[in-house]
Amino acid sequence: MQKDLFAFESHNTPAKPVNVASVPQRSLFRYPGGKTWFIPRLRQWLQARIARPKLLIEPFVGGGIVSLTAVFEDWVDCVLMVELDREIAAVWETIIAGEGEWLARRILTFEMTRENALGELKKVPNGLRETAFQTIIKNRTFHGGIVAAGSGFLKKGEAGKGILSRWYPATLAKRIRDIDRVLGRLRFYHGDAFEVIRNYRDDRDVVFFVDPPYTAGGKNAGNRLYTHFQVDHDLLFRECSELAGDVIMTYDNSEEVRHLAVKYGFEAKPIPMKNTHHAEMTELVIGKNLAWMGDIDRVSEASSASTTRNYGLTATHPV
Repeated sequence: MQKDLFAFESHNTPAKPVNVASVPQRSLFRYPGGKTWFIPRLRQWLQARIARPKLLIEPFVGGGIVSLTAVFEDWVDCVLMVELDREIAAVWETIIAGEGEWLARRILTFEMTRENALGELKKVPNGLRETAFQTIIKNRTFHGGIVAAGSGFLKKGEAGKGILSRWYPATLAKRIRDIDRVLGRLRFYHGDAFEVIRNYRDDRDVVFFVDPPYTAGGKNAGNRLYTHFQVDHDLLFRECSELAGDVIMTYDNSEEVRHLAVKYGFEAKPIPMKNTHHAEMTELVIGKNLAWMGDIDRVSEASSASTTRNYGLTATHPV
């Protein structure tokens, strides 16, 4: 059997998966690739910094749990959330434009049935906030929360509840109203992640959390889950390696990703979590200096032909 070129540097006891139920849920979205599992590590990373960051940029914001936590827990002055997907962007644009209360009331007053949801989604949205409302319906009623084309309504869902399984109008309205309280510290840009990364390349007061769609290493999950799944991962690593400020990246644990980390001078450490089927898996946390993650061994190129310890792969979902 072929040996892996990478090995864990020492033999610390592996960390246990994060209990996501213990993490405050602030995002409106639920879908594969959510970063609830990373929140305890986010706190470690930002707490370990000598200077408080003026700005945290999340170039692939998705559900936004990292950006929201950084602001709610006052780790940074403000955040810049970036998203290319038109429908997801519509939700953030609607809230940050001051239309959050409208969206909250729209959710609260909507009677969720399969027929009503179908009727709503057949409409041509009249403006940005109607697009946002339709996106929330899709995310909360479609299988896996997947908004991209090809997805469809939950059939059985939790305890046979079908599309009602994840439709929590009071909870969603509260999260929107909570976000309203910190609007002054949130910025949003509907556009390309690479453009934003380049614009802030030389700013040492800016930190980045980079979590792209997982299509590296032959993974096809990103193809199914995201409308804009094509990412030049080699270019992304190169651009991040040239940032003056600090950067953390999270990726699927694949050989290609580990090679890219070494190629561009990054450290990588495996983080265990549980997926939606409760299988223990791992992702890689990648950064310029991961000394703040002292409880976990870093991944490095091994001079000997030792095998990589198998903690597994992939990520979990927000609720």
